[in-house]
Amino acid sequence: MPKSFKPRAGARPKGTPPKRAELSREVEDDIRRTARPQLQREVESRLARAIERLERDDPRGALPEAEKAKAMAPRSASAREVLGMAYYGVGRWQDAITELKAYKRISGRPDQNHLIADSLRGLGRGMEAVPLADEVLRDRHAPAEAKAESVIVAASALADAGRFAEALALLARAKTRQDVAQDYTLRLWYVRGDVLARAGRLDEAAAEFRKVMRHDPSAFDAAERLSALG
Repeated sequence: MPKSFKPRAGARPKGTPPKRAELSREVEDDIRRTARPQLQREVESRLARAIERLERDDPRGALPEAEKAKAMAPRSASAREVLGMAYYGVGRWQDAITELKAYKRISGRPDQNHLIADSLRGLGRGMEAVPLADEVLRDRHAPAEAKAESVIVAASALADAGRFAEALALLARAKTRQDVAQDYTLRLWYVRGDVLARAGRLDEAAAEFRKVMRHDPSAFDAAERLSALG
């Protein structure tokens, strides 16, 4: 989940379980700016339940809550973002694109470009992911994970079109460190290995899969891919 949806520090006493997911100050402020005063508490509750269900990997359960939050606060960037994520989670690609583009227009942030790009791939329009990745890479404020995920989607689309050199050049723009591996770092290395293998550069592909396995031997099917390369 984006950082802005995480509860703010000190929101409740340590060790006290919440009755519902708590919203960050940023999201609460967004709702106060965009929802009518008599609707604000309900929008907060709906959005909190939607976020909680998305965190439990239940986009189908999140969807009706997010739809109701958006209906009550259609100009809320947070409501549009959460609804877009829920649509993405259930595979409603065009609806996800519509909501996430609205979030981007309202907030001015490209940090959900990777979900827009992956939705475009779902609609068979994968090459449109490339400029979206370039946009988020140029944004100094975009989180490293958002940059990595956008690059992964765009590079995969380029590789699907046989444009392996361009895919590898794009992957190289998402900086990583050999000694530090977040989940998205492992995905970057794995996709790089996959593209190298598809390009016939088998020794380099094997090196990428080994790098993944050094940090997590059970990640993806890296072990099987490495074995297949001999």
